[in-house]
Amino acid sequence: MNWRDTVRTATEAVRTHRLRSALTMLGILIGITAVILTVGLGNGAKAQVRDQINELGTNLLVVSPGSTTSSSGLRGGLGSSSTLTRQDAASLADSAVAPDIQAVAAVSTSSVSLTNGTTNWTTTLTGTTKSWQEVRSRKVTSGRFLTDADQQSSAAVVVLGSSTATELFPTGGDPVGQYVTYNGKQLKVVGVLAELSSSEQTTNNDLAIVPASTYSQRLIGGTTRDSVSSIYVKATSSDTLSAAYQEANGTLLNLHGITASSSADFSIATQESILTAATSVDKTLTVMLGGIAAISLLVGGIGVMNIMLVSVTERIREIGLRKALGAQPRFIRRQFLVEASVLGFFGGLLGVGIGLIGAVVLPHLTDTRVILSAGASAAAIAMAIGIGVMFGVYPASRAARLAPIDALRNE
Repeated sequence: MNWRDTVRTATEAVRTHRLRSALTMLGILIGITAVILTVGLGNGAKAQVRDQINELGTNLLVVSPGSTTSSSGLRGGLGSSSTLTRQDAASLADSAVAPDIQAVAAVSTSSVSLTNGTTNWTTTLTGTTKSWQEVRSRKVTSGRFLTDADQQSSAAVVVLGSSTATELFPTGGDPVGQYVTYNGKQLKVVGVLAELSSSEQTTNNDLAIVPASTYSQRLIGGTTRDSVSSIYVKATSSDTLSAAYQEANGTLLNLHGITASSSADFSIATQESILTAATSVDKTLTVMLGGIAAISLLVGGIGVMNIMLVSVTERIREIGLRKALGAQPRFIRRQFLVEASVLGFFGGLLGVGIGLIGAVVLPHLTDTRVILSAGASAAAIAMAIGIGVMFGVYPASRAARLAPIDALRNE
């Protein structure tokens, strides 16, 4: 019996027992669908996190202050100190000092309440310079961004995030040219930032940006007016990001008089490190869902073995007759293995189809991205066939070992 006859016979056996074959394929179908959607959800979550990280700005480094230690020895977390200054930012922006750094933006932030008439809204007040727009790759939908003239004159102007503008001007209309008030001081709205629609972090759209000089001299003040909350550093390209990191780290260590990197009073985060931290939970969830999918495949494989054992029992006389006519054990074994493979193939094919349907439907129901790949789909079908073969080996071997005389005597 050649391979074509073997496949035809196996397919006919599957077709003859439609209901039994359908129920057998159901277990594999569920397992493959779970695998497809698990991989798709994992890829979608990773892509979503990467998009959010990229919205911070491309080729970006984020420099944060170090920690503080109180007189009682209580240590604060990273960012609780005031170790970064505007002079640090100016040094990093010097191309002679750091040639692989394209732009630098120092940022000071505070949570404040802005008012417009009887409407108030608590948002993040950000004091920065003109370069912030370039570093963070942000655009304005109306008006303009901050200018060098605003910084030099400590102008009472503000650029609102899209969410902040909506909350402070709920009646609609263009906020540009109107005024908001903070602590009795009026700020003229000169621009509104474009919305980052794919971002789930509200701080990206809910903020109010003022010139750094206005922030420190007219609005917030305090004893550490020169210190900043963080410094955003944009490398000249993705290829020079590592070099920019080394330049920023070395420059700040020299400025702060620190000889050992382990004693640095600041930390520098790259996009990849932020991405790694942000996706750790998604990876854990993907592994957990993958385990559930593996259990589903195991159950499906056990179903294949069970049905193949039943098939061997039902066809003992047929097996005995074929062996009596000269069929070798390997041909008997091959026939049942091909039959198990056919069950796995069609179960996997249906599972991939349902997985594709789920990838289209789920984003509309849960706001979750599902990204499938042809490679993953092909691997899922191969996995289904492998499950069929693996769990069909024992029934096929049992059929091949039957003695012809015993099989023919079977009632």
